[in-house]
Amino acid sequence: MRVLVVGGGGREHALVLGLVRDPGVTAVVAAPGSPGIAEVATELREVDILSPEAVAGLAVEVEADLVVVGPEAPLVAGVADAVRAKGIPCFGPSGSAARLEGSKDFAKQVMTAAKVPTARAFTCSTPEEAARALDAFGAPYVVKNDGLAAGKGVVVTDDRAAALAHAAECGRVVIEEYLDGPEVSLFVVTDGVTAVPLLPAQDFKRIGDGDAGPNTGGMGAYAPLPWAPPNLVDHVMATVAHPTLQQMRDAGTPFSGLLYIGLAITEGGPKVIEFNARFGDPETQSVLALLDTPLGGLLYAAATGELAGHPELQWQDAFSVTVVLAGAGYPASARTGDEITGAAGLIHAGTKRDADGVLRSAGGRVLCATATGHDLHAARAAAYELVSHVELAGSQYRTDIALAAEEGRVVSPWR
Repeated sequence: MRVLVVGGGGREHALVLGLVRDPGVTAVVAAPGSPGIAEVATELREVDILSPEAVAGLAVEVEADLVVVGPEAPLVAGVADAVRAKGIPCFGPSGSAARLEGSKDFAKQVMTAAKVPTARAFTCSTPEEAARALDAFGAPYVVKNDGLAAGKGVVVTDDRAAALAHAAECGRVVIEEYLDGPEVSLFVVTDGVTAVPLLPAQDFKRIGDGDAGPNTGGMGAYAPLPWAPPNLVDHVMATVAHPTLQQMRDAGTPFSGLLYIGLAITEGGPKVIEFNARFGDPETQSVLALLDTPLGGLLYAAATGELAGHPELQWQDAFSVTVVLAGAGYPASARTGDEITGAAGLIHAGTKRDADGVLRSAGGRVLCATATGHDLHAARAAAYELVSHVELAGSQYRTDIALAAEEGRVVSPWR
């Protein structure tokens, strides 16, 4: 099977690493890829990933048997529709179904119709509406950009003025009540009817240790979750995943691909914070590092409506930790172009090579150090050992990824 992977970030690098381990995958073409992906993929190709016609044309040209769309923006733009129109299986939802991520308001409407447990919310388009919504819920204030914002469109703050300012900057926002409790990311592979959960993971959104500073696209992750209630995944599948997929089918917009369920584990049970329409980054790096089941076969089964016949997933009896190295100034205004050394064994999230072949930073999140171990302590130690070899001027990384879980300080308030 020849697979075309669309994208060039850390998530796509992790997907390519998983695909090349699959004995049923004969070639992996990445577009546009990255210097790290170039080391493991069969070839890289240039393409405008936001152009459905260009991606579909490339899929035909490289004779792809499967296309895997990594980022959310191409999915919302309808890339999966264009690929399927060429008769090529595509792992990723249609443009209409990808609105689950493309619009927070749409996602809330789906959750309401499906009776999915989530936070109460108001959609606001004016300063007056935003002010009333903030006052209705009180602090901490949660303000979300209605549209795509690369994982940085959410502000959670006790400062009412800052919340209002974010609402004004975004224009159209969803303001909702704050959900208290540890957060969990659950990836669900689906063909629109059958749904298969992957290991739950936890990511770290804020830039600094102890969850200090602004939200980012994610500064690290780990899996599995030693503190999670044993019935967590089954409960979420029954109360969130299946009702949501049923509602999407009923609405005439069936969802196939990867349904990302972002949860808060509250005293009243798991509640949905957000849906995404693709693998999460950096959780993908941690989750796929533990998957023993061939990845290409799993994604192909979902893309062709054959997931019900796929064998049960097999996982390593281990833990995985991912630590993200970000560039100077991230997330407000990341500096790029800095030379990188010591990146061997790391996943590339935002890198490029200059005309002389020197590896340089090319994004806010630059590298991901992912390692596995027999317990969280061993996995953390191995991940931070990888980090210690990297030299990148002004780089930032959290030193507490998975630390609280390792020390037993994360406890679910719900059983």
